[in-house]
Amino acid sequence: MRVEVEVTIRAPGARVWQLVTDIPNSVRTISGIQKVEVLERPPTGILGLKWRETRTLFGKTATEVMWITGVEEGSSYETEARSHGSVYRSEIRVSEVGDRTRLRMVFEAEALTFGARVFSVLLAFMIKGATKKALLQDLMDVKAVAEGGETQGSTS
Repeated sequence: MRVEVEVTIRAPGARVWQLVTDIPNSVRTISGIQKVEVLERPPTGILGLKWRETRTLFGKTATEVMWITGVEEGSSYETEARSHGSVYRSEIRVSEVGDRTRLRMVFEAEALTFGARVFSVLLAFMIKGATKKALLQDLMDVKAVAEGGETQGSTS
């Protein structure tokens, strides 16, 4: 399964990049994330950052361990997670277009086990739509914070 979502944001690329790479504080930016626990922090940058993320997905709480596997500083990064017999990969890309910034996410799920393959074939049509909706909400949350200047948990 492959899902792509994109939004255009009225904010500088550097601001959007700062928000999407501040994984430890993403709970303040993305409404679906309930908790982030950093497991491994690289000495510099974000390549190799590993964290445990708890979020609401499909109406249920899910916790996954994720890590950053590739970075093009200032423009994109890739993550990976493995769970329930599948590998999940995503790419976040930030690109300036005139006075705006395009934020794009590509998410891929690959079933590795027989059980995961059967599940994905039977429910792919429902899962893909719900996944696209959840990912778009994540990007809309980043957009709101980038354009408004406040994080979700802000009181000012």
